[in-house]
Amino acid sequence: MSLVNYATREITCKIVYYGPGRSGKTTNLHYIYGQVPADRKGQMVSLATQTDRTLFFDFLPLDLGTISGFSTRFQLYTVPGQVYYQTTRKLVLQGADGVVFVADSQARQMDENIESMQDMHANLAEYGIDARTMPLVLQYNKQDLPPELLLRVPELDEQLNFRGVPSFGADALHGPGVFETLRAVSEQVLRKLSAAGGGRF
Repeated sequence: MSLVNYATREITCKIVYYGPGRSGKTTNLHYIYGQVPADRKGQMVSLATQTDRTLFFDFLPLDLGTISGFSTRFQLYTVPGQVYYQTTRKLVLQGADGVVFVADSQARQMDENIESMQDMHANLAEYGIDARTMPLVLQYNKQDLPPELLLRVPELDEQLNFRGVPSFGADALHGPGVFETLRAVSEQVLRKLSAAGGGRF
């Protein structure tokens, strides 16, 4: 749920990076954090568990414009991918304005991708959110690996993208697809917010 600060004229939106363990959610956030100028971002916070961690930071993008004179600040979160962190994943998803689902492009990881996608839908449903109304972008990470290990974007879309949402092949370690993914989900969030705001801001 977006937070509106009338004093600073800022709207803060929460975007959650969701997906199976080791798909590249944390790598996405580290890459983005490294590219955003210091004066436009907050501190990166890491909440560590024994084998995984939740990261978040906020930043003020320069190029996404304003809504009724309000600038937009984004909080980016990752969720732990391992199945036994179900409670943490559900908690991080609470109040999300948009979701980036980071899938592992390796063919052998497809079952984990599907399981994580189902888990995301179930968690949203528990909050009373219809997943079909949630701004969502799919990122197929690790497209830089050898071709014989990978499924290409059309094959991944066929398995995972039943809503026909924007999807991007990516290499989160080196950057291709990272900001394209972020921009696509940010624009969806802002469109939904603008429509819901109806000039109230």
